[in-house]
Amino acid sequence: MSSARTFSSPLDTQSVRADFPILSRVLANDFPLVYLDSANSSQKPAQVVKAIEDHYLIHNANVARAMHQLGAEATAAYEGGRDKVAAFIGAPNRDEIVFTKNASEALNLAAHTLGAGFKPGDEIVISEMEHHSNIVPWQLLCERTGATLRWFGVTDEGRLDLSNIEELINERTKVVSLTYVSNVLGTVNPITEIAAKAHAIGAIVVVDASQAVPQMPVDVSTLGADLLAFTGHKVVGPTGIGVLWGRYDLLEQLPPFLGGGEMIEIVRMTGSTYAPPPARFEAGTPPIAQAVGLGAAVDYLAGIGMDKIAAHEHAITAYALEGLQTVPGLRIFGPTEAVDRGGAVSFELEGVHPHDVATVLDTRGIAVRAGHACARPLHERFGVQSSTRASFYLYTTPEEVDALVDGLGFVRSFFKVA
Repeated sequence: MSSARTFSSPLDTQSVRADFPILSRVLANDFPLVYLDSANSSQKPAQVVKAIEDHYLIHNANVARAMHQLGAEATAAYEGGRDKVAAFIGAPNRDEIVFTKNASEALNLAAHTLGAGFKPGDEIVISEMEHHSNIVPWQLLCERTGATLRWFGVTDEGRLDLSNIEELINERTKVVSLTYVSNVLGTVNPITEIAAKAHAIGAIVVVDASQAVPQMPVDVSTLGADLLAFTGHKVVGPTGIGVLWGRYDLLEQLPPFLGGGEMIEIVRMTGSTYAPPPARFEAGTPPIAQAVGLGAAVDYLAGIGMDKIAAHEHAITAYALEGLQTVPGLRIFGPTEAVDRGGAVSFELEGVHPHDVATVLDTRGIAVRAGHACARPLHERFGVQSSTRASFYLYTTPEEVDALVDGLGFVRSFFKVA
């Protein structure tokens, strides 16, 4: 292992890891699993899996449709998940929580409904560091309406370039939609500051918080967002569920996104009227068991304490940044110090393709991501086609970071990099 570096965390990481059975796996070649891909999808504690299992085995029924005890139990469990998510992100009203199938659907919902009245000359502002899920829906909106898409650039250090904010956010701006934490650079963006600029000219602020909600306290009542999206599978919850939070007065004004059961008030052959939020945006049978699992997931995180999780994330990221900078020929994309930075570290290793880096690391039990991480424009900004990304979470240990650093040394020797 690499030589020890300073590390201090408020979490009892070994106790946390005991809740995640998958982390005790031994993989091929007798290497223990070193899971460094949590920005892609987090692992799930046994408590979340049990909550989903219990729902299916004991309470399973459809919600808001069945006039029997199981239906009542399922409805209470589903709506209980909504209550828990609202409390977790500081939403003042439980009816501001809309369940979707993932963050991508939530952002598409936002773009589709906000853009219902857009016209040529209207402008939408995003950034060069966005995930594709916060680029493509706005591009589609512009194609439909003739609106114009504009964006903040990114500095060489991996921060938003705000030098032209006064020109970008102007009287034509209708929406500003930004990531809270970059999934590639780890950069934490100054959402509250930018939101104040946007609100001053009457624009709506949409925030992709997929990488923020898992690793830091998020309070929508003070952040400055009007709509905010995140996904369940990154917050130790199940796949198949996402969240769109929105100010209730804004949600009330938005048209439906999908049509179907339960999003209606009255349906006649001559026309329909629609239910109030959140039902208006939850057409058809919703992700019931997933909402139960998501409720259990946010309960789990809240029980540990998001302040402690954020402090651990900061400490383990600082430890990793220090260690990675000892690897010859390694270039980190984004801030190289753990200041206003999340726990995703993307890098390139000179002379080795990112896919090869990930493949060789995998032979040593180390799971990382390789590719453009659904952020191709950002990679083009830094002059690369792809990168390798290691990402950390509440269960990541310094020993796992040491394994990554040592593993990269093995990669260099494997490919005979000078």
